[in-house]
Amino acid sequence: MAPLDALLGWDEDTTAEAYAAFTRDFPMYAATSRDLARRAELTDGRLVVDLCGGAGATAEAILELVPIDAQVVSLDAAAAMQRVGRRTLADPRLTWVTAPAEDLADHVPGAADAVVCNSAIWKTDVPRVFAAVHQVLRPGGRFVFNVGGGFAGIRHPDETSLRTGPSLNTLIRQVAARDYGYAPPPPAVEAAPKLSVDTIAEHLSVAGLTVLDTEVVAQHSTMAEKKAWLSIPVFARPDGEFTHAQRTDILDKAYSLTTPDAPTVTSWLVVVAQRPREQR
Repeated sequence: MAPLDALLGWDEDTTAEAYAAFTRDFPMYAATSRDLARRAELTDGRLVVDLCGGAGATAEAILELVPIDAQVVSLDAAAAMQRVGRRTLADPRLTWVTAPAEDLADHVPGAADAVVCNSAIWKTDVPRVFAAVHQVLRPGGRFVFNVGGGFAGIRHPDETSLRTGPSLNTLIRQVAARDYGYAPPPPAVEAAPKLSVDTIAEHLSVAGLTVLDTEVVAQHSTMAEKKAWLSIPVFARPDGEFTHAQRTDILDKAYSLTTPDAPTVTSWLVVVAQRPREQR
């Protein structure tokens, strides 16, 4: 989760530019977007929604799979992210809509073949969004999204077996404690995950959507990629009263204690749901 006092929100040009640069320079968002788009079965799609689409990494993956006469709507509440996307991704099939995910049904009138959401469901009012997705999907249409392992309370085995040393987040906390007197909050009673498989299934059921598949997947990267991701202001660590310059200093010092090519693994829960087909 991003620090509560993240200095630059998603609707800030600096964040949008840093995020877009990350998606160009590193494969994480492109890879997860292609995976979700593949699971959405878009070969015959005529209308597809990229929900919380940011600067367009997922829209780009969708456009690679849909027919030449399809329409893709990328909806996001952050105008700054979409300004970057409009500049870098020009395709006549793509429409940009600046609006909250919860208001999806006000901007997509319905009969969508699929709704795809990469890495952002946790930021929304999930029950409202799921209800809106049901409203815009055609019967038989798919809703495909992923949830970070921490929010879902899951961990892929590779996340432990491939670790070769302390995580970058651990090193950040250590450097912050050493150089800035950082005291992490005391461990609390472990809370239930925000979006466990059971919680997601319950919300989908209430919204009238059916779970077709869930899978825990591993996204493999390197310390260099992790460092670049944590350089995006909204993801900067650690929490607490730090300036952006201080967090950058902490990150640089922590990263210097790592090997850039050392493997890192991020766990994701991938969910494929569907609006039931109409009964005859």
